[in-house]
Amino acid sequence: MADTGCTGPNQSPRFQEDLVGLDPQDPEAQAFAAHLDRIERCEPAFTVEASINGVADFAESSNRLGGLRYWLAAVVVTLIMVGVIVASWDILVRAVQWLSE
Repeated sequence: MADTGCTGPNQSPRFQEDLVGLDPQDPEAQAFAAHLDRIERCEPAFTVEASINGVADFAESSNRLGGLRYWLAAVVVTLIMVGVIVASWDILVRAVQWLSE
C-alpha cells in the first residue's frame, strides 16, 4: 500500500515527519507523538492563556503520575490554594478596615 502523505483524522502529522516507520495506530507511538508535541510547543509564556495552559499541563501530568509523585503534586496544589485564600482574606480585611475609617 502506497503512502499518500495524508494524515487520518486522529493521526498526528508527526508520523509523516519525525516518526516515519512507526505504526500510527500504536498507543505507545501516539503517546510519544503527544509527548513530542508538548515538548516542542513554543508559545509566549507571559500571556494569561499560556498561564492557563501551563496549569492545565500540570494537572494533566499530575493525573498521569502515581504514588508519591501524585501526592506531592496534590500537596503543592493545596499549598498554592491555601496561599491564595490567605492572601484574598488579608486583602478583604484590609479593604474593610480602610472603608470603615
